[in-house]
Amino acid sequence: MYQVLVPIDDDEDRAGAQAEAVANLPGGDDTMVTLLRVCSSRGEAAAMDVTKTASGALAAQILEDEGVRVDPETRVGDPAEEILAAARESDVDAIVLGGRKRSPLGSLLFGSVTQAVIVDATRPVTVTGAEAAENPTHECADCGETYYADGDTEIATCRRCGGTNVERTEYGAPEA
Repeated sequence: MYQVLVPIDDDEDRAGAQAEAVANLPGGDDTMVTLLRVCSSRGEAAAMDVTKTASGALAAQILEDEGVRVDPETRVGDPAEEILAAARESDVDAIVLGGRKRSPLGSLLFGSVTQAVIVDATRPVTVTGAEAAENPTHECADCGETYYADGDTEIATCRRCGGTNVERTEYGAPEA
């Protein structure tokens, strides 16, 4: 049996892309996925069933439709540390992370769970993007920098030029 750790957050597009990547692995029905959610507090974790969140339910449905067995798990603590600990403890064969676009400065200031896992993992790590990242949702009118964000996201300042003329594209309409 091929065991894969799939840590997810609240982003449905990233969770869907992660599940699709696992579902496309050879040997589908001989794959077991640990669908992991890392919470910041015990109270949040106690109330959390990862497969009952929108992103968890979507990932679980995609995987189960492909015959992949899903084992939900919730942990409390630092996301990168808990992902690495879960990978070691379950002796998974691979980790499939959902990456997001961040500027180099953003990664430096806020850190990156994906980067920390890639650097410290002792098994293969695959990083997927978001399924909906085909069309930019925002664009800076000054320099042309594009963004891929949720429909409700407002971007006040461009990460490239610092300008304040970041406008929604036709794909960035707020969700109804």
